[in-house]
Amino acid sequence: MPPPTGWMTAPILTFLNFTGDNPMAKIDAFFKLMNEQGASDLHMVSGQPPALRLRGDVERIKYKVLENDELKGMLYEIAPEDKVKVFEETGDVDFGYEIPGLARYRANFFMQKYGCAAVFREIPSEILTAEQLGLPPVVPKFASLPRGLVLVTGPTGSGKSTTLAAIIDTANKTRKDHIITVEDPVEFVHRSQQCIINHREVGLHTKTFSAALKGALREDPDIILVGEMRDLETISLAIEAASTGHLVFGTLHTSSAAKTVDRVIEVFPSSEQAQIRSTLSDGLRGIVAQVLFKRIDKKGRCAAQEILIATPAVRNLIREAKTHQINSSIQTGKKYGMVLLDDAIMELLNKGWISAEEAYTKSNDKGRFRALLKSPPVDFTDA
Repeated sequence: MPPPTGWMTAPILTFLNFTGDNPMAKIDAFFKLMNEQGASDLHMVSGQPPALRLRGDVERIKYKVLENDELKGMLYEIAPEDKVKVFEETGDVDFGYEIPGLARYRANFFMQKYGCAAVFREIPSEILTAEQLGLPPVVPKFASLPRGLVLVTGPTGSGKSTTLAAIIDTANKTRKDHIITVEDPVEFVHRSQQCIINHREVGLHTKTFSAALKGALREDPDIILVGEMRDLETISLAIEAASTGHLVFGTLHTSSAAKTVDRVIEVFPSSEQAQIRSTLSDGLRGIVAQVLFKRIDKKGRCAAQEILIATPAVRNLIREAKTHQINSSIQTGKKYGMVLLDDAIMELLNKGWISAEEAYTKSNDKGRFRALLKSPPVDFTDA
């Protein structure tokens, strides 16, 4: 079956001529190609050729259609036995995979209509610093906080883990503390420098995020990283830890600072929300809501970040259920390093780094960017 026009023409076939004595897994050739092309994700799906996500777009590899049995063999070659068992019982599984000297990968296997499938996210071996990432100066300062809750939010694939890794790296180099990370799976691996760092993987070193958080409170931590605050118990424990003298970092899939506050509160039963507003207002220190963009001036991507600092005025808004006024506080809090997402996007647009079309698509206030488009789209959701 010849590939459609426009597919990648990388010579992947030459990477797959392994002999029986070659220690590499067959799928490692795709990871090598992924790394060489600078792709963020690898998609392997039964009934389709493999594909890479390059600068945000999915590009198919010039390779044959993957049959279910062939793909399953490739996937099972790199999966731990216990993960294979979970996958066969549930149809889903996550784990980490590493090729020494190349990179780590966050793997997800799942079943779909035509058989098994998998998506791999590359986690670079080198942890980029806040300066290398071009993070606003206030973001790495979160690493110096003595206690409290800091949330990094955004859609899937927006670079939340990369930003958090840079903050943890700053703490690792500047503090003398104990850092515990709880992830599913472990992504960035930090080498202990000034700090002691312990990485815990859900399913391998602990049963659940909440179980790890309960345990962490007895493990003398100063900083706790929660890879994903996905349920009521985890969120509750994270807020409790932040309120009892620990610095807690976590992630949520929300698009703005105000929506993040609402999301945290709405997880709780209505009878508890007033109390949680009070507790959260006391414990919250900051929120970074970010979105990734393709660079148009050179290869690569860049992030626009909305930054909320929990000033007394912001705490009061949270306590009094006036989160709809948080954007106004961000606008008037520039001297603290606060910035609205749309202002950050406009700055990238003015620098010539991103396109007006993508700025419009990913902005919150569409009207602000619509006038900058040559051919404004007709958005049926505006009707």
